[in-house]
Amino acid sequence: MSEIRMPMDEPWRIFRIMAEFVEGFEELASLGRAVSIFGSARTNDGDPYYHVARETAQLLAKAGFAVITGGGGGIMEAANRGAAEVGGKSVGLNIELPQEQIPNKYQNESLHFRYFFCRKVMFLKYAHGFIAFPGGFGTMDELFEALVLIQTLKQAYFPIILMGSKYWRGLLDWIDNVMLGHNYIDSDDRRFYTLTDEPATATKIIVDYYESNGIAGIKEPEGIRKQMENFTS
Repeated sequence: MSEIRMPMDEPWRIFRIMAEFVEGFEELASLGRAVSIFGSARTNDGDPYYHVARETAQLLAKAGFAVITGGGGGIMEAANRGAAEVGGKSVGLNIELPQEQIPNKYQNESLHFRYFFCRKVMFLKYAHGFIAFPGGFGTMDELFEALVLIQTLKQAYFPIILMGSKYWRGLLDWIDNVMLGHNYIDSDDRRFYTLTDEPATATKIIVDYYESNGIAGIKEPEGIRKQMENFTS
C-alpha cells in the first residue's frame, strides 16, 4: 500500500491562516463598539432592503457604533455607505472569491481574507450586535454561526436582529414548528433573535443593550435569560 503524502505547501497554509488572524486582531482590537450587518450581495440599489440597510447603518453610526460588513455589494454596500455618509467608521471584511465579491467603495477601513473561517471570527469577535438582512447561503451561515455561539455560551450574548419580517417569517415558522417540534432546540433559544422591519427599532435594541451591559456583554446563562426577557417582554 503506497504512502499518502501531504502536499509540500500544506504546512505553509498554517502561516497564511495565522497571518489573517493576526492582521484582523491588530486592526479591529481598538474598534470599540460595533455592529455586524449581513445580507445579500445581489441586492441592487433600487431594492427597498438596500435603503433600509443604508438607513439602519446611518442610525447606528450616529449612535457611535462602527458598522462591519463583508465589504461587497448589495446589503453590504448599503450598510457601508450609510455609515460612511454620516462620518461613521465603515469596516469591510473582504473575501477573495472567484465571482460576486467586488469590494464596495464605501469602506474607510478594509481587511482582506482568503479564508471564510478567519473572516467569520472577525465578524463575531468584535461585534456587539448582529443584524441580518435578507440573503442567501452566506447570510444563513453567518446568522446560524452567531446563534450557535450564543446558544453554547462560546460568545457573549449580543442582540441578533432579523430585518424583514416577510422574508424571515417562513424560516422562523420552520424553527418553531419543526426544530422545536423535534426538541432539537429549547423554547428559550428562540429569544436570541428579534424580528423587525424598522431601522429605529433595531438601533434602539442595540443601543439599549450596550448601555445596560457595556462592551463586555454577558455570558452567564442566568444573565442571558434575564436580558432576553427584557427584549421580549
